[in-house]
Amino acid sequence: MALECNIDARGQAARLRMGIIAVIGGGLLGITTFVGILPTTIGYVMTTSSIAGGLFSMWEARMGWCVVRAMGFKTKI
Repeated sequence: MALECNIDARGQAARLRMGIIAVIGGGLLGITTFVGILPTTIGYVMTTSSIAGGLFSMWEARMGWCVVRAMGFKTKI
C-alpha cells in the first residue's frame, strides 16, 4: 500500500476535526478514570485507544491519505 494522496481538502479537514475530537475525548476519559468514575482497567484502555485513534486520524489528514480508501472502499468525504 503506497501512501499516495487519496483524499481532497474536505476529507483532510474532516479527518483533522475527527482526530481533534477523539484526542479531547480521550483526555476527558483519562480524567474520569483518574478521578475514579470509570474503572481503571477499562478506562485507561479506552483512553489510550481514543487518543491513538485520534492521532492516527490527524496523521491521515496531514498526509492526505486514508487507510479505508486505500483498501478500496468509497467514502462520502
